[in-house]
Amino acid sequence: MAFKTEYEFELPRGYVDDNGTLHKRGVMRLATAADEILPMRDQRVQQNPGYLTIILLTRVITNLGDLRAIDTRVVEKFFTADLAFLQNFYRQINEMEVPTVHTSCPKCEHEFDVDVSFLDEMAGA
Repeated sequence: MAFKTEYEFELPRGYVDDNGTLHKRGVMRLATAADEILPMRDQRVQQNPGYLTIILLTRVITNLGDLRAIDTRVVEKFFTADLAFLQNFYRQINEMEVPTVHTSCPKCEHEFDVDVSFLDEMAGA
C-alpha cells in the first residue's frame, strides 16, 4: 500500500470564479515543513498573522474544480464556511493520529482500544 499524500475534498459552499462557475471538488496534499515555515517570511503574514492561513492553503491545495491555479486571490474569495472547512481539513490530514490497539480484558473479556502512543513517554526521557 502506497503512502497517501493527497486527499480529495468537497467544499460546503464552493468557490465561484469570475465567470460565475462553481468549483466545489478539490485535492489537498500533506503539508511539508517548508509549507509552514516559508510563509512566515511573507510581509503580509508579518503584518497580519491571520494571513498565514491564506498562504498556507494556496501551497497545499493542488486542485479545485477546473481552475488552472490556486493563488491568494482565489483563497481570499472563499466563503467563510469553506475557509473554516479547509482549515479543519488541513488539521485533520496533517495531524498525527494516535495509534491504538484493539484488545480485550483477559478476565472479563471486555473489548476496548488502548492508546499506544509512546511520544509522551519519550519526551520525558
